[in-house]
Amino acid sequence: MTPVVVVGAGPVGLSAALALRSHGLPVTVLEADPQDRERPGSRALFVHRETLGLLDAMLPGLAAEITAYGRTWHTRRTLHRGREVYARTFPPPSGPPPFTSLRQADTERFLRAACERAGAGFEWGARVTGVCSTESGVRLTGADGREWSASHVVAADGARSAVRRELGIALAGTRGEGFHVVVDVADVPGGELPLERVFHYEHPGAGGRSVMRVPFTGGFQIDLQCRDDDRPEEFGTEEAVRHWLPAIVGDGYGDRILWVSTYRFLRKVAASFTDPHGRVLLAGEAAHLFPPFGARGMNSGIADAAAAAGAIAAGSAEAVARFAEVRRAAGLFNLAAAGTALDHLRPGRMVRVGQRAAAALAPVLPWCGSWLEHAPYGPRHGAPAVAGRRY
Repeated sequence: MTPVVVVGAGPVGLSAALALRSHGLPVTVLEADPQDRERPGSRALFVHRETLGLLDAMLPGLAAEITAYGRTWHTRRTLHRGREVYARTFPPPSGPPPFTSLRQADTERFLRAACERAGAGFEWGARVTGVCSTESGVRLTGADGREWSASHVVAADGARSAVRRELGIALAGTRGEGFHVVVDVADVPGGELPLERVFHYEHPGAGGRSVMRVPFTGGFQIDLQCRDDDRPEEFGTEEAVRHWLPAIVGDGYGDRILWVSTYRFLRKVAASFTDPHGRVLLAGEAAHLFPPFGARGMNSGIADAAAAAGAIAAGSAEAVARFAEVRRAAGLFNLAAAGTALDHLRPGRMVRVGQRAAAALAPVLPWCGSWLEHAPYGPRHGAPAVAGRRY
């Protein structure tokens, strides 16, 4: 049987390989990086309950492994200029948790081990530079001259996807102004911060910039929203973080910084999620780019992977076409939801006036505080495979 090839060994590619194996299909994963690569940073931080369900369907017991390691909190807190405007603690769920929080490197560790147990093959240092798709299959060429033949290919090779580029599939969308700084910080042993997610509008300790803090296993992540005229070197280096971090979380964390990164808002979706022959299926950031808030990227990417594997296993052009239609619709939904969130995270004058009015009224009108809590994350409905959650 001609194998299916997955390009990319991130969480989406690993999920695609695992899903294909669950359908009994032979699969080889091609990864450009070496086998002993290091993956710094938390990157995608949340695994949603619905995503855990997809993973458990691929390999029963996998969700329990991941949630046993990850962290789940039950308190969400929102502040405005130092004053709390919303706080809610939810009772622990009777069933699976609504999400679990762990660094992407740890998620990949669990997925890679699951793929190995399931019998997926890996080829490391395999950088794909050529793609030839026909009605009967796909031939891939590597930078070192190696070639691979496949019945189908799942392209999960990220935002700069070589497969998508070789197929000439365009990404359409926007690039937002300004940038955010993301910092992973290790816990201080014995002095862990409360297990809660905190969003702070116009934080007085950050010069009026908005800040979010979210826990993960072993530490927490800080997301600092910078202004359009801020310079990355003033906020986005480790030295700069040591300067502004104490005003956010207190002293003692300067030597606990694990990772610092900056990001800008990209909202883009591929014009097509397959090639014209229906032999190459795009998934994850090869197919769409979203800002990280709402945890839309990896979770929708794993849903892409599960759907792609199901379409390939179905063995029909119609199933692949349906995959492309449904998952592109999911991408467009997330594109719109991310735009709604962006309007609140980087507000114009009128939205900011509304935020300040809601904060002033929150003590007497609780729904104003609830609006401030939920507004940054976009629509509150939609299938989880389509829309991200609000954290």
